[in-house]
Amino acid sequence: MNNLKFPENRELDFVAIGRLGVDLNANEIHRPMEETLTFTKYLGGSPANITVAMSRLGMKSGFIGRVADDQFGRFITNYLVENDIDTSSIVVDNSGAKTGLAFTEIKSPTDCSILMYRSDAVDLRVEVGDVKEEYIKNAKVLLISGTALAASPSREAVFAALELARKHNTVVFFDIDYRPYTWKSVEETAIYYSLAAEKCDVIIGTREEFDMLEMISNPGNKDDAVTAKKWFDYNAKLVVIKHGKDGSFAYTKEGDKVEGAVFPVTPVKTFGAGDSYAGGFIYGLLQGYSPAKSMEIGAASAAIVVSSHSCSDAMPSIEQIEQFIVDYEG
Repeated sequence: MNNLKFPENRELDFVAIGRLGVDLNANEIHRPMEETLTFTKYLGGSPANITVAMSRLGMKSGFIGRVADDQFGRFITNYLVENDIDTSSIVVDNSGAKTGLAFTEIKSPTDCSILMYRSDAVDLRVEVGDVKEEYIKNAKVLLISGTALAASPSREAVFAALELARKHNTVVFFDIDYRPYTWKSVEETAIYYSLAAEKCDVIIGTREEFDMLEMISNPGNKDDAVTAKKWFDYNAKLVVIKHGKDGSFAYTKEGDKVEGAVFPVTPVKTFGAGDSYAGGFIYGLLQGYSPAKSMEIGAASAAIVVSSHSCSDAMPSIEQIEQFIVDYEG
């Protein structure tokens, strides 16, 4: 059991808003990007990846966002449709804005980097008018991701979605997803992230992301319990703080501290772990599982995805996750 109360009898289990992009993952791994000759194209963007994860886990999922009126935009929309994700709230943007591209460099299993092309990115063109009240009202969960708060009009669209979610008791998850290259300053980031976090039921991030989130309101704090208490004073009921290879910890408003499972593996790359973790974790909570069980599902999903070349394509089914846990423990 967990302390979240999801509304019943809704058409969609899960809706995300924000970044839809394209990942171009290096095929020639264990070498710098300067020497990379070919890349494989995948759906990208943290909220998009999480939405794919939820759909693969059998959850009825949808997305609010914008895609460019070009080949990449059509690739994204087609990929979502092929993965049984509702695209009725995705707008084809004709402004000339382009799809954000992420070129990945895989020098070693632990030395990976991303080269981003996000000038005039179309995902930041989503508008308040794109957020339909009925769409939010008909979802059990709304996921927001930090990147969508980086610029207008996307920023206002996210806050509109948050207001509608609170109005209709849709449970809100905030994946902090801090990408410094998207923002003008850390102070700007902290302000808008804090305003959003105040309206969320579940907040998920790394210790470093929470440090940034609290740099104005609680500077210098490194105590996870103090961090969780701050957000419990608003709307949060569950706060998850990740510490990399040292695992993750969930704090409940009732005062519980739960240590998450860890499944050490030799990764192909490091990116994709957070998205797959979030998908598995949210799925578990929607099933009514405890935070500990939900974190185990998330951790196993992350271990599977970092062991693969892709992120979106590698998102596992619940059967694959359960088999991974059995095999790992056996």
